[in-house]
Amino acid sequence: MHEGCAVVGIFSREMDISRTSFFSLFSLQHRGQESSGIAVSDGHNIRKHTGNGLVSQVFTEYELDRLRGHIGIGHNHYSTTGTNRLFNAQPITVGSGTSTLALAHNGNIVNAEPLRDELTELGYNFHTSTNSEVIGNLILSSPGNSLEEKIRHAMRRLEGAYSMTIMSKDKLIGVRDPMGIRPLCLGTIDNGWIIASESCALDQAGAQFIEEIEPAEIVVIDDDGKSSFKQKGKRKALCIFEYIYFARPDSVISGKLVYQARESMGAMLAQEYPVDADLVMGIPDSATAAAIGYSRTSGIPYCEGLLKNRYVGRTFIQPDQRMRDLGVQMEFNPLSRIISGKRLVVVDDSIVRGTTTPHVINLLRKGGAREIHLRICAPPLCHPCFLEVDMASEWELIAAQMPVPRIREYLGADSLGYLSLDGLIHATGLPEDIFCLACLNGEYPLPTQIALGKLTMGK
Repeated sequence: MHEGCAVVGIFSREMDISRTSFFSLFSLQHRGQESSGIAVSDGHNIRKHTGNGLVSQVFTEYELDRLRGHIGIGHNHYSTTGTNRLFNAQPITVGSGTSTLALAHNGNIVNAEPLRDELTELGYNFHTSTNSEVIGNLILSSPGNSLEEKIRHAMRRLEGAYSMTIMSKDKLIGVRDPMGIRPLCLGTIDNGWIIASESCALDQAGAQFIEEIEPAEIVVIDDDGKSSFKQKGKRKALCIFEYIYFARPDSVISGKLVYQARESMGAMLAQEYPVDADLVMGIPDSATAAAIGYSRTSGIPYCEGLLKNRYVGRTFIQPDQRMRDLGVQMEFNPLSRIISGKRLVVVDDSIVRGTTTPHVINLLRKGGAREIHLRICAPPLCHPCFLEVDMASEWELIAAQMPVPRIREYLGADSLGYLSLDGLIHATGLPEDIFCLACLNGEYPLPTQIALGKLTMGK
């Protein structure tokens, strides 16, 4: 499962914008690893640099020195729709002259295709396959005497998920969709302002967290300071997987530290699915906090049964066939001297297709585990996501095709327990009606008559 992207935006006349953007994106690398980019304005011109790969692979000292200005926006990309091509890397720029805009977008617009057709008929040209470019041109085409008015008008026509940073030559703007599907927060830094997808980016940039940008809110920052425009929102629909998997555990979303939510998920799993075992372990890294919560509640000691190679996927060198055949063994190595002969509780964040989990269980068996009791922080995923998450089609989702006993048999576990939906909501400590739970219960926050294919419209 992959989340879409990360965005940042910074306005300050007292700091190195490009380098601060770089390190903010670095802290948000978990949200996208296919491409990265930064655009900067000095009040007269907008310059940008984008490239495929990780943040550290895209930028050099030379490129950062070239990006000088007092406003900047940045983007880490994972293509939930569209293709992973360099021309789709963000930030994108639209318009020309004084109307030039740079835009970094986290989300997926479900009505992007008809909007694109309409804008093409009006004479707007498209140079990418992203629906982010549709948003930019829609803003340019919208009525209004100011950029803020144009954005407000465009928001009335957009359907779907969008947390964005937008930059003109003299303004930084943060925008969150009316349902608040993806997080977006605001902080202060060196007599300036910073906007980011998660609060961990503010922490690592040395910024002070101020507040979360609310659903349907537009935050405008320029030399006169900060102003905010709030429109009427729709029903809130924050993606529940921010707490289960996507967000970094040191981020705070809706006032809740993600680490504590995951720890509580593990505690709820221990209450709902107790078992006699010798050790509790989590699949690193997203399930570590949940495994600790399970251990504390059950009284079963916690251990690290698998070590993760965190550099897998961080090279452009392609493995040969022998290394590809090793598969999951390239990423994980069992601590055989710890788990041999032991009954293990193995906590994981979710099961999507069920393709990786059997290999992990087999790896633990080879490491000597006597029993493996699998506990999952997410209820069964039975429905696809049309709002941004690159998950799977319904026929690929193992829980949509098999009952739990058959899944347990297929995975090779001695027992299998999924956290209940009520237990999951209780673990977040937040009301159920603020979440999008569509992948779990099939109740989508907006109509999705057409399932958008990954290669139809890009993000």
